[in-house]
Formats: sequence, C-alpha cells, structure tokens
Amino acid sequence: MTSARLHTLSVGTSGPRVAFLHGLFGQGRNWSQIAKALAGPTGESARCLLVDLPDHGRSPWSDHFSLQAYAASVASTLRATAPGERWTLVGHSLGGKVAMIVALSQPDLIERLAVMDIAPRHYRSHQWFVDYIKVMRELPVETLPDRATANEALAQHIPEPAIRSFLLQNLRRHGTQWDWQVNFDVLARSGTGPSGVAGWPTADATAYRAFGGPVVWVAGADSTYVLDRDEEPMRALFPRVRQVTVKGAGHWVHSDQPEVVIEILRRFALSPSRRG
Repeated sequence: MTSARLHTLSVGTSGPRVAFLHGLFGQGRNWSQIAKALAGPTGESARCLLVDLPDHGRSPWSDHFSLQAYAASVASTLRATAPGERWTLVGHSLGGKVAMIVALSQPDLIERLAVMDIAPRHYRSHQWFVDYIKVMRELPVETLPDRATANEALAQHIPEPAIRSFLLQNLRRHGTQWDWQVNFDVLARSGTGPSGVAGWPTADATAYRAFGGPVVWVAGADSTYVLDRDEEPMRALFPRVRQVTVKGAGHWVHSDQPEVVIEILRRFALSPSRRG
C-alpha cells in the first residue's frame, strides 16, 4: 500500500515548503519542535509538513519493505499536498535515505535537501533494530494495563530510558486495547541485508543523475553513522553538499541539539541570502 497517500501534519501558513521525514520507529510528530520554530513569527517562516513514513504512525502499511517504494509514496504525498511546488526535504536516519532517493529520482520536486546523520550506504552491523522488534513484539499488549507497565517490561531488555520512551510512542490505546502503530512484520522481514532497512539501493541510486540542488549533511559529533569514508560516495551523488558536524549530539542530532538544528535549517531553507 505504499502508493497510498501518507498521513501528514501541517505546521505554518506561509513561506517555503519544508517536509520532514523521521527515522525508523519514529513518526512525523518527532519533528514538531523544529517545525514550530521554523513556522514561527521570525520574519522568515516556512510551511512545514510532518510525514509519517509507510509502516509507521498513521500511514498505510506495506506488504514488503522498499526504500524506493517509500520514496515514491513520499513524492506522491508532496505532489498532492502542493501541486507544482518544490520542497526542501529534511530526513533523519531511515528518513534521510528515503529523502536522498526522492531527490535523486524526482529532482523536479525537490529544491533543497537536508540529510541528518545517515550516509548512502549499507549499514551491515545494524542488528539492533531486529532485536528491538523482538522485544516489542513479545510485550503482552492484549493484557497490558497501562504504559507504565509496558515501560517496566521493556526496561528488562532496553535499559536506556530515552530509547524506551522513543519506542513506546508507537504504543497506542484503542478503547481498552493497546496495540503497536508500526508494521513489525514487514520491517523484521526486511532484515539487515542490502535491500532492507539498513541497506542502500546502490545499483538503482547510481542509475540516477546526481542531484544538482544544495544539500546540507548534518552529523552528530558523538555518532558513528557518518564516517570519513562516506564523503566520497555522498559527494558523487550530491556534488553541492556541505557537511556540518554538531557538537554534543549523537545519532538523534535534532533531539540532542534542537536549537542548533533549527538555526542550520533556518539559514539553509529560509534565509534569502542562502537560497541558490
């Protein structure tokens, strides 16, 4: 169902179009703080769109995982939201990969691209997300009394409170019943191979022409997701890329240093002196 229109939340009423794509197990609303700041009365404002990727949040579920299909759904949703307009597309982690493919495959739609702490490559060692899925699927949601009990159960396997809180945002109550708003089956089946969640479609991506628009590539100084060896393949696909490393930030750079990311995006996407 990845061709179906995705669930979105709009923030702001004037200015350039800026769309945000979250990472694995996230939702569009993860970007709410950033979007509200960019849409605020600062003299330079944006019309922001927070997108739930397929298999996440309130968007339709897929029968199988595909970065290319995710990108096609995002592009279709952006075109339906603002026909004929171009966007600044911001993507973190999984959403960053999807954003890169959208820019490469449909450059008429994307004016500028912001990639947050991810590179265009296969992350071969990323078994962690499969482990998280296993832990979450084992949670007895049918008899779960409340979210606090779920947190206690996850704590036995996931000691970091911030990670548990992030994962538990996907737990939703429907009447008296709890359920997950993420398609565990499809994500787990995708595995850690080159065509899965941790992968990168090298053959398809290199078949596209390099994206000619401006690109800002934001990495967390304390993250290991972007390495020196990633610069060459990134620049081959995005020759106008500018890399920014944010101190005091890990992989979730926009959560660790929101004010810094807001300023980066404001200068990149909104300031007239930076456009072009």
